Amino acid sequence: MQIRWLGHAAFALEHEGRTVLIDPFLTGNPKAAATADEVQADAIFLTHGHADHIGDTVAIAKRTGAPVVAIVELAGEIGEEGVDVIDPNIGGTIELDFASVRLTPAWHTSTTPKGTVNTPAGLVIEMGDKRIYHLGDTALFSDLALPSKRGHIDLALMCIGGHYTMDRFDGVVAAELVKADQVIPCHYGTFPPIETDAQAFKADVQNAGYAEVIVLDPGGTHEL
Repeated sequence: MQIRWLGHAAFALEHEGRTVLIDPFLTGNPKAAATADEVQADAIFLTHGHADHIGDTVAIAKRTGAPVVAIVELAGEIGEEGVDVIDPNIGGTIELDFASVRLTPAWHTSTTPKGTVNTPAGLVIEMGDKRIYHLGDTALFSDLALPSKRGHIDLALMCIGGHYTMDRFDGVVAAELVKADQVIPCHYGTFPPIETDAQAFKADVQNAGYAEVIVLDPGGTHEL
C-alpha cells in the first residue's frame, strides 16, 4: 500500500489500483501537493466538517463518482449536492468491496461552512491486510487507546500542530495510547498557528519506544 500525504490532514491510500482519499483539502491549502482536478478517488472518507477537511470533496466526488463516507449530519449536507454518500455515526462500520472504515470518537468541534453541526470522528481503515487509524482533529484523551483493543494498528496518521488540535508533546502520549507500529504526523505547518517541529516529535516518540515515526514532506509517500 502507498500512503501519500497531500498536505494538512489529507492523504491518499492506494492499494491494488484503488484509492481512498481522506479529508481532501487541496484548493486554498498552501501546502497542497496536488490539485483537486488531478487526484483520483474510489472513495472519500471525511473526519469532520471544517472547511480545511471537507475541502474539495464535492468536486472530486462529482468528477470521479466516488462515494463519500461521512458522519450522518455531514453526509446529509454533502448529499444535497448530488453526491453519493454513506452516512454512519460514531461506532459504525462501512464495508466497501476494497476497504472498510469505522468511525471512532475524536475530541474536537465541527460546524461546516454552511452551518451544519456535526460530530468529529477518527477513522479506522482496513485496506488490503493493513489497518490505518487516522485520528482526525483531536485533543489528547484516553479513548485513543481503544481502537487497538479491536485489532492491531499498523499505521497512525496523527495531528501534532497544536492550537486547533493536540500538539507534538501530547502527540507523544497519543502514540503510546494508540500503539501503532508506525506514525505519520500531519495537521502541522500549513498555517502559522500550527507550525511545529516534526523531527523533535519523531525523536521523542522513537526515544520512548512507542512507534517508528515517518516524517513526510507534502507529496511524499510511504510504502506500508
